[in-house]
This record gives sequence, C-alpha cells and structure tokens, in this order.
Amino acid sequence: MAFLNRILVQSLNFEDFSESAHPISLFFISDIHRRKVSPKLIDYVRNKADIVIIGGDLREGGVPWNRVTANIKKLKEIGPVYFVWGNNDYEQNEQELLNILERQKVTVLNNKSTRLTVSENQKITLIGIEDISEKKARYDLARKDAVATDFRILISHNPLIVNKVKRSHNIHLVLSGHTHGGQIRIFGIGPYEHGGITKTEKSLFLTSNGYGTSTIPLRLGAKPETHLLTLQNGKDTEYKSKIIEL
Repeated sequence: MAFLNRILVQSLNFEDFSESAHPISLFFISDIHRRKVSPKLIDYVRNKADIVIIGGDLREGGVPWNRVTANIKKLKEIGPVYFVWGNNDYEQNEQELLNILERQKVTVLNNKSTRLTVSENQKITLIGIEDISEKKARYDLARKDAVATDFRILISHNPLIVNKVKRSHNIHLVLSGHTHGGQIRIFGIGPYEHGGITKTEKSLFLTSNGYGTSTIPLRLGAKPETHLLTLQNGKDTEYKSKIIEL
C-alpha cells in the first residue's frame, strides 16, 4: 500500500471565484520523504495542471540529494513549482535543500506570498508558511503583502494552522499534509485522522494523506494520495473525488 500511486481528482467550487475567469488546476503533493515520484503520476497530470504545490517534507534526513533533484525535475514537467517547508525538510543540511530548490527555480514560500494571474479579472495569491512544529511559521508575515481582494490559498505543512486562521483573513483554501492519514491504522484507529476536506466559516481545509511514509515504508488503512484540484466558480460543496490509481 505504501507504494501505490493515487490521484484524487476534485473540482472545488467557490462563490468568490470570478464567474468569467477560467478555472485553474493545481497538482498538490505533500510528504514525499524517501519516495521516488513515479513517472506514471507525471504522465497523467501533464497538461492537466497549471501549477504544482509541494506541501512540505520533500525529503528527510538520509535521502540522497540526487533523488531530491530528480523528484523536483519530474514535477517541473507539469508546471511551475511552489514549495513550503515541512518539519523533516530541516533535517541534515537545510541550506543544501534550499540551494537545490533555487537552482531548479522552485518558488520557496517561506513565510511569503506570491501572486498569480488567472485572467484579467481573477488573481490568486499563494501564501506559504514554514513549519509550525519547528516554531518557524510567521503566518502574520506571510499575509503581509497578500492582496486583500485576491482569491487566497494558504499552504501550511501542518494542518494545525486551522487554529490560526480567522474569517477576517479571507483565506479561501488551505492545503496541508504532515499527518499521513495516520499512516498505520489498526482496526481503523491511528495517531491521526484520515486526510480529507473540511468546510468551516473560516475556510475550506484540505489535509492530504501524503505521498510517502515516515520512519518505516509501510502503510495500513491510510493509502497514499496526491491531488489534482480544479478551482472554479460555483456553489456545489459536495467535494466528490474521482480516484485514479496508476
């Protein structure tokens, strides 16, 4: 189960997304850790996503740097890549990882925001924070330059950001990972809940089971997943997924 290649294909509707704007599609992948990104994933998503977002834990201590570089190069075949730090990314030479990301022209959202133009009347701001558990996150700083009228996507490796987000922050979508859906669940019980989508008055929160594994390369009752998300105008909030297994 740990080495399955699964893509959850979902359309997410937002009333605040401009009716006249073209939908935007993004590929979200988190918690790669020691895995090699499968060419099957790339082949399926190619030409289907406008951007790629890595939700942290691109690696962990002991992962060869050439594997990290190879994974980034594969993801770049899909589109421009944006990255936020996860707790394991700080292990074993944080500066070398940053150097690789810069050489590969990956946009690092380390308590920063960046603006994307979808169409003349629709702008998207990506807001990225460093990892909460490492006490490096500056959510306030990341929001500082974000345009208030934009459609806003917050990327936080740790889903505990839910405790920081307020309705007044005007965050439309929050993307997280970290929990691996519990990774190993015995009789349905695990250290964390399954990933999924939660809608509150503050935002729409998506937590991914993640692509890789931590500590041991095993999964039970918490399948790996990546996400092909299409953001568009609409009122339907069922958030049904089409699951692609490659």
